[in-house]
Amino acid sequence: MQQYRIEIKWGLIFVAMSLLWMLGERLVGLHDELLEHHAVWTNLIAVPAIILYVLALKDKRENFYGGKMSWGQGFKAGMIVTAVVAILSPLTQLITSKIITPHYFDNVIAYSVAQGLSTQADAEAFFNLGNYIVMGFIGAIVMGAVTSAIVAIFAKRG
Repeated sequence: MQQYRIEIKWGLIFVAMSLLWMLGERLVGLHDELLEHHAVWTNLIAVPAIILYVLALKDKRENFYGGKMSWGQGFKAGMIVTAVVAILSPLTQLITSKIITPHYFDNVIAYSVAQGLSTQADAEAFFNLGNYIVMGFIGAIVMGAVTSAIVAIFAKRG
């Protein structure tokens, strides 16, 4: 477990950043009065996410591998960060949905129906805690793997 201390640290930092991002979205109104802009602006979380993966892999390279790291070592480190994020994603979604923005699902369902984007039943089936937990878990793994693979290219040092 000690050998994964750096990845666990960065996974926890990533989770904290995600929760702060959700709080920021709510505070600026993207979960209610500016909901129509949410789909665009929420994607900007990719910027701090990538930065955190870069910092995590650089930390691993410098403080575990002594300044040298192969692509495979970097990818493995990134995937361990990803595992931490994915394992904690149900808790992250629960905190987001129950504490940070408890009316988000009601708001997005009402918006989708009012805009003619969905029926009430379809919106309720899609916008709910269970579905978001599953999507968050899968999304964390897929996006973490892609990010790890790309960042490891730039973080490797021979």
